Amino acid sequence: MNNPFATALTMQRQAWEATADLAEKTRIAPDRTDTVENVAVGQTPSKVVYEENKLELLHYEPMTEEQHDVPILIVYALINKPYILDLQPDRSVVQTLLEAGFDVYLIDWGEPSTLDRSLSIDDYVNRYIDNCVDVVRERSGRDSINILGYCMGGTMSAMYASLHPDNVENLALMASGLCFAGDGGVLELWGGEEYYDPEVVTETFDNVPAGFLDVGFALMDPVANNVTKYVRFYDNMEDEDFVENFARMERWLDEGIDMAGAAYEEFIRDVYQDNKLYENDLSLDGDHVDINNIDMPVLQIVAEYDHLIPPTASKPFNDVIASEDTEILEFATGHIGMSVSSRSHEELWPQVCAWFEERSNGPEGETDPETPDPETSDAALAADVAGDETGTADLADGTSSAETGSSPDLDSETTDRSDADLAERGEDDIQAEPAEPGEMTVDEDIVEDIVDEEAASEIDTETDDLTELRGVGQAYAETLTAAGIETIDQLAAADAADLATETDISPSRLEDWIEQARER
Repeated sequence: MNNPFATALTMQRQAWEATADLAEKTRIAPDRTDTVENVAVGQTPSKVVYEENKLELLHYEPMTEEQHDVPILIVYALINKPYILDLQPDRSVVQTLLEAGFDVYLIDWGEPSTLDRSLSIDDYVNRYIDNCVDVVRERSGRDSINILGYCMGGTMSAMYASLHPDNVENLALMASGLCFAGDGGVLELWGGEEYYDPEVVTETFDNVPAGFLDVGFALMDPVANNVTKYVRFYDNMEDEDFVENFARMERWLDEGIDMAGAAYEEFIRDVYQDNKLYENDLSLDGDHVDINNIDMPVLQIVAEYDHLIPPTASKPFNDVIASEDTEILEFATGHIGMSVSSRSHEELWPQVCAWFEERSNGPEGETDPETPDPETSDAALAADVAGDETGTADLADGTSSAETGSSPDLDSETTDRSDADLAERGEDDIQAEPAEPGEMTVDEDIVEDIVDEEAASEIDTETDDLTELRGVGQAYAETLTAAGIETIDQLAAADAADLATETDISPSRLEDWIEQARER
């Protein structure tokens, strides 16, 4: 039997301690409130290198003297801000990749307006992602680049790799929804066509509000999301580091973004309900998203305790694609923990960096293409080419035959040709009429090809000039070109109201571009 006096004293001591704790928390509460309201996120230095509609393509400053040959483009989901991948310096996927020597780009989708309600998955994949990939390819001088897709961004990255495989060197898919055959977790169940019609939502709201999506995610674990985390915050108010980490996560959760209505409908119906990507039955604007085209190396990064995209919604995808170089890294964390937990950055991300590094330093032992063995009829031409190469090759002392005034060994070149070859080449090279003074014999077909190439180059240069303006991406440039605006000078002379009618681009946006054009 407990001593009643001891029990009373214990209760009194606990009350005093609770009162003292409350007093201390009350004292520091203003400082902690200030921390929560002003906490910094996304601190890794970057600059915007491309803009289109609401989209911004960020390029991060390198953190090493040398970078790997192949850059990485990060493609995040459409429903949250991407700084979850750069939440704080010691827990930043972006910074971890930079410290490993990678050249890193990231797509910030921005938030769609009501005017963007009709943006489809095709717009995001074949327009926005493709334009960003082209920018990274051009800036890096690479024909193909690495792509790291996270969550819905991974799903769209898989679609992009299917449609544009030559542009993707290596593909990493992080917590990506790819397979929904009944084991995709609670979201797949709630989104089943027998329970849920996405068009009812979009008909009500146009774009799907961030708050609507947030409530759904919170209800997947209501106690943890609405009670437990706030109790933990109260218990740890004295720990400033804890408060900062808490504040960053809360800010990210609170700053969700709306999702374009058409894209939402397609994603729920085609990916979740009909499982078309995994079944290889998906089309975007009439183009088959053939997953048999995914033949580049593929890494899947999955979280063992992911309640949004469980491993069973990702891992089977490796079995149905064409790639012979596939790997899965499964880590004991959750959907968000894989990008922000300290243990993930200590144990998981070094493995991800090593996977990319092994495949991002260019081909080993790369040699110039071999000249195919000439056919008998081309023997003379092949010998001629060999002679030309001999005449222009750099000499051992760094000079060339042209610089020293020397010439190829014509006798040895001639002796390799048969009399029939010489006779045939001589007849082909004879001009019908003697050349007038100053006249030279040319191959008209070659000249026509060169002129065509130069003309095409000039046209491309004029058209591409539009993309030099802030906010004008390739897609907008094509729209302006279709309306007869091919150069910056033409844009400077255009009327914003008339051009808006022809292009369906907002007058305010056009006025900004016209002003930029006139200032040049």
